[in-house]
Amino acid sequence: MPAPVNDTQVQFAALCKAGGGLKGGPIRSKVLDLIRSSGQKLNLLAYQEVAEHFAAHPAANPWHVCFGLGLCWGHLARPEIGFTTAVVELLSNWNGVDLSTACSYHLERGPEPIEKSLIGAQVLFQKVTLPPTLPTTLERLNTAQQRWLSPILHPTQRPPYIGSWNATAMFMVALFAQPTLAKTQMSQEPLLPPGGPVHSGLRMLHDAKVLSGPPAAKTLDDAAFEPSVLYENNALLADLAAAAGTCLADIHSGVYMLGTRDPKSATWV
Repeated sequence: MPAPVNDTQVQFAALCKAGGGLKGGPIRSKVLDLIRSSGQKLNLLAYQEVAEHFAAHPAANPWHVCFGLGLCWGHLARPEIGFTTAVVELLSNWNGVDLSTACSYHLERGPEPIEKSLIGAQVLFQKVTLPPTLPTTLERLNTAQQRWLSPILHPTQRPPYIGSWNATAMFMVALFAQPTLAKTQMSQEPLLPPGGPVHSGLRMLHDAKVLSGPPAAKTLDDAAFEPSVLYENNALLADLAAAAGTCLADIHSGVYMLGTRDPKSATWV
């Protein structure tokens, strides 16, 4: 287990060391309590952050705001209002100035992933018609996601750099824009992003014998897209949510806290 970078990981390491689980790992109920509590604390910040970005762009296409924040939560860009503004302006009217501004908010992976992600988003927004306002039910949000995924799942139509995270993060943000709705999601519809820290967290839980099966192979945003990864790993999240008696948003964020290597996560919860 890598050195902990936040309190969730410190507590998880302590539970693993204490053992006592039926399969030789930590006590499962205590791990589930930790993940649920950690996720709920992180989500208080997430709900607030989404509300601030939407309040700053009341006339914008809401999906553009969601896509921009999804890039931030994918650890590509700093989650600042200026970045979301540049994304909203760019996706509404493609131009070099806003693209350059958006890329200037890059983190350690540099500007290229932001540029490629936004180019892919522009292609998709031209192909897919989404509702003018964010759907207010899980069923309608899932329908919108399936429409968005249609060209992504096509073997030749998927834009580069639209992989498992960029294909789904926009819909996670749409959920977080409606906290009451997010708290009702108990199944994997719509799909949440399974890559990056979430994949690492799921693998740690499997290694600790908390999960019944391992997560599906990780798919990077610039790698070949494997749709089965979305469904298999979301099914694992749904199983954890059912066992913990909470929603997928709480579990997803708790698993993210377990798997992240971002030192700043120590200040999030």
